[in-house]
Amino acid sequence: MVSKIFNIKTNYSEDELIALLREKSESGFHHLYDHYSGALYGVILRIVQSKEYTEEIIQDVFMKIWNSIHQYDTAKGRFYTWMINIARNTAIDYLKSKSFQNELKNQSLPDFVYNNAELSTTNNSDFIGFSNVLETLESDKQELINLAYYQGYTQSEISEKLNMPLGTVKTKMRNALMKLKDLLKDYQ
Repeated sequence: MVSKIFNIKTNYSEDELIALLREKSESGFHHLYDHYSGALYGVILRIVQSKEYTEEIIQDVFMKIWNSIHQYDTAKGRFYTWMINIARNTAIDYLKSKSFQNELKNQSLPDFVYNNAELSTTNNSDFIGFSNVLETLESDKQELINLAYYQGYTQSEISEKLNMPLGTVKTKMRNALMKLKDLLKDYQ
């Protein structure tokens, strides 16, 4: 009896992965989860600050990626950025949901106290040294990116928090993201 050895590809380029996901390939989904779950988990955890809720949200994020992959447009940005935005928006939507707000009212305070030490040990989103790249930005740009992408503030909320006009926040955020994009060119 002759046994066949199948060569199963375990690493895909971004374009190959997108094609597999559009074909609804199970191996593409497994690759997506294996290679991006840690980074997306870290983004969500920074926003919701609860491992329990992060685990619920990450499942929803991967389902959204799977179900809306046909909406991804390579001309508009990188695949990773698109997924980060889905994770960020899903986490923010979750925090604003009525069910979460009701649960929050029924929980004790210690479950929701911001624990910076715990978060710093579970930062899975820094696999490309993103923190080091972010530190090269001016402090005002760092603050805007931190508030928006790590703490989940909307631009309106940032405007209120920093006592800055909304238009100024939008302009500064756009400038910060353009500068960040320029700095990240080397990682593509």
